[in-house]
Amino acid sequence: MLPSAARTEPPKAAIPGRRVPAALAAGCAALLLALTACSGPSSPAAAPSAAPVSDGKNGDTPPRSRPEAGAAHLPVPRGEGSRVPYDFNGDGHRDLVLDDLVKAPGDARDEDAGIGVVYGTGDPERPLDPAVRQLLNARANAAKSGNTLPAAFDAEDACDLDRDGFTDLIVSTDPPYNGIGAPPVPLQILFGSPAGLTGTAVTVRIPQPARYGDTWPAHPVCGDFDGDGGADLAVTAGAGRITFLPGPFTRAGAPRGAALLPVPDGGPYLYAPEPEADADGDGHDDLVTAAHPHTPGRAGEGTLLLGSAKGPFRPGGAYAFAAEQLPSAPLRTTGATRTTLLSHGDHDGDRKPDTVVRTYRGERQDLVALHPAGTTGRPAVTFSTSVFLP
Repeated sequence: MLPSAARTEPPKAAIPGRRVPAALAAGCAALLLALTACSGPSSPAAAPSAAPVSDGKNGDTPPRSRPEAGAAHLPVPRGEGSRVPYDFNGDGHRDLVLDDLVKAPGDARDEDAGIGVVYGTGDPERPLDPAVRQLLNARANAAKSGNTLPAAFDAEDACDLDRDGFTDLIVSTDPPYNGIGAPPVPLQILFGSPAGLTGTAVTVRIPQPARYGDTWPAHPVCGDFDGDGGADLAVTAGAGRITFLPGPFTRAGAPRGAALLPVPDGGPYLYAPEPEADADGDGHDDLVTAAHPHTPGRAGEGTLLLGSAKGPFRPGGAYAFAAEQLPSAPLRTTGATRTTLLSHGDHDGDRKPDTVVRTYRGERQDLVALHPAGTTGRPAVTFSTSVFLP
């Protein structure tokens, strides 16, 4: 989801400080051989190494605050709840969710690296701090299907489903299925808290009458579709049908109710309208169905469904996703790269949507960049998702 110049340059030395005179350096070297420490009379003492902090080799700036020596990252600030979108720890600052993280050498191509979350800071000049992050994966955070953990764990959408002031994350999984009868629901909710997204997810409860045939429920989209001020959930139900799950949800994953809605000419993919979820401005969020997958930032076509207090959804006619000219992240690499849109959202608190993109080359190199609203030059924040590597 600012002037064009970023406020922080990539580090140019491993340890900051004034240049030490050559004679003094030679003395230091001799003393180091004797296992003693040395520093100039007015130079700061050598700082302990911090891990994992980027050295800027991919073009990414260092985190705003560095972790203490030996610590994996800084703790998530504790919040008290807010109405800010994508605010998992409720401190009033928008956070960022990342899928398809960079993989370490030796990782299998089909291995799920998990979901990364970078937390907001409240600093308008550096509104995201990659040192304050969480890595979510199936082993640590997914609900089991019977006695089996899913292999996949992918972020889908986020909203405050239980309406407690902390944004929740909806993820898709791949529970085992023997092909007989209705498949298990693959969607799970990981609830936000003052400490962010922690604990074990719960499976979304979809009553059988709100499902259709033997179709996997998929493509969840959050929105206040009935206009009651809280988040609801819509998922595909197959054959031009949509399952509407009104909130609030219980902590066991059950919605307030459920309905199976036929949608004329409804496609198998669901999306929120862009850039505003309430496309017609009537106080009810709307929905787009599409026959083909839509890539954010690219042109696309679909059918608009209008939210309504009397029972979503009403036909709203044809809908077109507009193409965007995306700024690229300054990834320093050789070879072809691609840039994708991650989100539009107000990260720096100026009530204008910032643009977050990811430029990558293969599965080993990438750079995430936050461009404040109205700017396409040098980003305010850059970092690689390699910060999530163990």
